[in-house]
Amino acid sequence: MNRRTIAGLAAAASITITLSPLSAMSADKSLKQQLIGTWSLTSWEQTRPDGTKVARFGDHPKGVTSFLPNGRFFIMIHRSDLPKIASNDAMNPTPDEAKALTVGAIAYYGTYTVSEKDKTVTEKLEGTTFPNQMDIPQKRIITAISATEMRFSNPGAVGGGHVELAWKRVK
Repeated sequence: MNRRTIAGLAAAASITITLSPLSAMSADKSLKQQLIGTWSLTSWEQTRPDGTKVARFGDHPKGVTSFLPNGRFFIMIHRSDLPKIASNDAMNPTPDEAKALTVGAIAYYGTYTVSEKDKTVTEKLEGTTFPNQMDIPQKRIITAISATEMRFSNPGAVGGGHVELAWKRVK
């Protein structure tokens, strides 16, 4: 072997040894540390108590959620086909437009706490587009999480049943 080959192998070995602890450290992150960041919605499906499936936000829902290190969060979910308001005045939608916007979108924000033991996130809402949620702790069960994807279940869905949501981390 020549010196260039030996130097290349030594550099590759050094990089491998240096990077190995990073993957081990990420596996040691707490659930809260893994949650922190911004996530883009990839799926939303509600299963009602009678077993029927509901896609309130359509076949291609849009959404974003952010979990901040200081215990604050934000979420917005909406249909990808929300209607434009014909009058171009948000204060004057038609009754059908207003209903479509109310049913087809939700947003809320507040604080969150994490139970590492139970793999749950409990959200305390400070504001929401659906005021019926106020003063009701919003519990989410984390069913899967990695550096790039997250899944959680909402066992207390509006209208009954539970909702399964899937997210992809925003880079």
